Amino acid sequence: MIESATSSIPSSLASSLEPALRKQTNNRIDKIHWFRTDWQRGGAATGFATWTDNGVSLEVVLKLPVNQCELQWTRKMQMPESVVPTLFASGEQLNGYDLTWMIIERFPIGPLGKHWENSNIERIANAAAQFTLSASKFEVDQTGRREDWSSLLTLAKKSVKENHIANESSWKKSHSLLTKKLDSLLEIWRGRRIDQWLHGDLHFANAMCRDNTPSAKVSLIDLAEVHAGHWIEDAVYLERQLWGHKSRLKSTKPVPTMATARKKLGMRVDDDYNNLVDVRRLLLAATAPAFMQSEGDPRYLASCLLQMQNALDRLHLK
Repeated sequence: MIESATSSIPSSLASSLEPALRKQTNNRIDKIHWFRTDWQRGGAATGFATWTDNGVSLEVVLKLPVNQCELQWTRKMQMPESVVPTLFASGEQLNGYDLTWMIIERFPIGPLGKHWENSNIERIANAAAQFTLSASKFEVDQTGRREDWSSLLTLAKKSVKENHIANESSWKKSHSLLTKKLDSLLEIWRGRRIDQWLHGDLHFANAMCRDNTPSAKVSLIDLAEVHAGHWIEDAVYLERQLWGHKSRLKSTKPVPTMATARKKLGMRVDDDYNNLVDVRRLLLAATAPAFMQSEGDPRYLASCLLQMQNALDRLHLK
């Protein structure tokens, strides 16, 4: 996510590399303003800057270091109909250091998470579907992610007890039902088709636009989590951000919206996809208490409990 923190923290390392950056870009980059975001770790730095080429100046974002996944996918996806930022320059070394960096366009509008519109979900779903379609040009050479759901469920149970989460008895009952059927559910989940590339971090904060019209197409930033998988992973990831907002969830229906976006592009959507969706919802909702630091909001946990109970019902596990 590209956004300045409330208190910008200049990076002395990044600043010291400015002469090398200017040299490597033939002096096209200038007026660099470095900042740190609250979620950045280690020596990562981000800067706003100006990129000038053939007398035309544009606002850009400079990131260093970036991981190889983000760098490689940003490079790969520079194609017509792409939904990623325009890449102006990048490299894997700087001033003699093994340091990956890139310069991408700075979007004037976004992130979409700042201002809620019901159209946000459809526009993000369209972008995600287009991303996967465009990425289909590249061979899927990964086996997909394999989370340790058994260990996560154990941690979640422990957290419910130790943190005295609201509706503790209901959590325990639902966890007990899930534990009995976990092996069969994991067999279903791990048997999913893993034949496409996903964005992997389909968050409102990673959705940007080039203009402020209500129908403006969305571009997706931060490609560090791109991975092979099933489209339901991105769809439920998007939906999960609304679990604590019942009215928004009801009015937008992220998963069916994603399915519709894929169908419009001629992409495969199995008729029975809802069963797989409920398995994914169940696993994510049940293990939310294992992540109290990031998912411990009481309203969100209450919605996770409801999602878990509803999924258990629909999967006939009660």
